[in-house]
Amino acid sequence: MTLEPGAVRRFRCRGVNAYLVDDDGTVTLVDAGTPWDGDRMRRMLSESGLSPADVDRVLLTHYDLDHVGTLATLGLDPAVPVYAAEPDASFLLGDADPPLGNHKGAFQRAARLFLDVPDNEVRRVNDGDEIGGFVAHRAPGHTPGHVVYHHADHGAAFLGDLVTESGGRLSPSPWAICYDVERNRASLADVADRIDPFEAACVGHGEPLRTGGYDALRRAAAEL
Repeated sequence: MTLEPGAVRRFRCRGVNAYLVDDDGTVTLVDAGTPWDGDRMRRMLSESGLSPADVDRVLLTHYDLDHVGTLATLGLDPAVPVYAAEPDASFLLGDADPPLGNHKGAFQRAARLFLDVPDNEVRRVNDGDEIGGFVAHRAPGHTPGHVVYHHADHGAAFLGDLVTESGGRLSPSPWAICYDVERNRASLADVADRIDPFEAACVGHGEPLRTGGYDALRRAAAEL
């Protein structure tokens, strides 16, 4: 079966959001929840008329326990490509280690105890890359390889943890969960300046904004 044409569906995971997107018939999963979300993800896929084997690609906004957690255990076809930017792609594969000298990097090292390396090919994402209908915007700071994905046909931006949502407002991710809070703020200003307008702000944490997402992102950048 295939996802309903034109659909963008939020998957509510444990304290984090993932998204299932119909990209002109290509079923795309944006982020993958925590290691404890496997059953929940499979149930939500089933409710969409799908199984993990129906997913055609995975886009990762970044490497973090709560965004890559089910990749190795969900039951994806091993031929399904996973897209991520460096150095997060190498962190995911275990080819590089998050830095112990950074508070978030040290946490990522410890979190590896709960993660397995996926069998899927990991394709590196560069700024401006087009992946189907998605355009990638590098936005480092929360992690050094953080990426925002914009889908013009859906009028949606998948913001990952560049920002968080609270009370309908977007704010930059705080120091406690950022590699570099100032770089993250600079990325927020940069993305807000160059991304094409969109309606839906699909955030990693908080409630996605179905409308007015671009204006909310611009306001967050103006308040830095």
